Amino acid sequence: MNKTTLKFELDLDFVLVAITAQLKDYMFCYKINKQLGIDFSKINDLEMLFSADQELFYFSRYFYLSAESETEYYILANKGSEGFLVPEMRTVDFFLLIRNYIDQEDLKRIISGINKIPEVLVAAEVDPKKLKSKENLIF
Repeated sequence: MNKTTLKFELDLDFVLVAITAQLKDYMFCYKINKQLGIDFSKINDLEMLFSADQELFYFSRYFYLSAESETEYYILANKGSEGFLVPEMRTVDFFLLIRNYIDQEDLKRIISGINKIPEVLVAAEVDPKKLKSKENLIF
C-alpha cells in the first residue's frame, strides 16, 4: 500500500516586532498614534482556542491600514484573558505585526519611533519562524 505524506508549511509573510511596555493596550496605541502619526483603532479581540478542553482566550487587537502602500499593521496584546499568545515570550507585552510589504528603512523608523516612547522598555524585530507558537500569530 502506498503512503502519501502531506507536508504543511505555515505562510509567515509578515514582519513581527516584539514590544515591552508598562502600559495598558489603549494607552500604548494612543502613544504610538501620537509618536508615529498614524491611526490605530480597536477591532474585535483575537479569539484563540489552545486545546479542546479549555475555554476561548481573548487577546486585545488594534488595526491600521496604510492607504498608499496597502500595508496592514496590527498591535496584538501578548497577555490575554487567561494566558499568553506567545508563551515562550512572556516578558513581551505587545506584538506589532506588519502584513504586506514594508521596506527596511520604514521598519527601522517605526521601531526607532516606538523606542522613543518613554514607557517602552524595548522594541525589536523578531523572526516569527523561530517561535514555537508561531501558528498563534496567523489569523
